[in-house]
This record gives sequence, C-alpha cells and structure tokens, in this order.
Amino acid sequence: MRVDNRLADGVPMRPLACDRCAAQVLVRKSSRQQTSVQWNSGATALCAEREGAGPAFEGCGSLRDTIREATLRGTIELADGGGGGGETGGPGRQLM
Repeated sequence: MRVDNRLADGVPMRPLACDRCAAQVLVRKSSRQQTSVQWNSGATALCAEREGAGPAFEGCGSLRDTIREATLRGTIELADGGGGGGETGGPGRQLM
C-alpha cells in the first residue's frame, strides 16, 4: 500500500460557499492548474448547475468562478506557494 501524502504540505481543504447558490464545499488548490473539490450531499442538493445535469455533470461554472475569486483574494491559498494575484494557468488559461 502506498502512503497518501497529498496533504503533507500542511495546506488543508477549506470550506467555501458558492457565490451563486451558497452550496458549501471543501476546496484545496495544489497549484494554479490543480483544484480539488469535495462535494457533500447538502452542496450537491443546492447546486443550481448540478440540477438536471445527471451523470453528465462536469463541474459548476459558478463555483469555479467563486474559487478563482477566493484564490485571487487569498481566501484559498495555493499549496505550491504560487501567488493568485491575477496570474493565469498558462497561455490562454485563466486561474481556476
């Protein structure tokens, strides 16, 4: 069995509520390009974009925007130490 050391850097998942529907999830930004989101049943029920999406749900744009803004404000920190301050995730990609 391999030891899971993904949270060994000391940056935990943080609660964050979507600005659109108030669904509260746990979020962790390992880098500008990588975001982990942990949904619970309450958040799943509240999410306006999940409603009716069925198994084809690929993510919530409103929550993505909320995470981006929280990262830019410093509410959600980047585990790799990279600053959020308006940076992009590479050519033509916005910070998530």
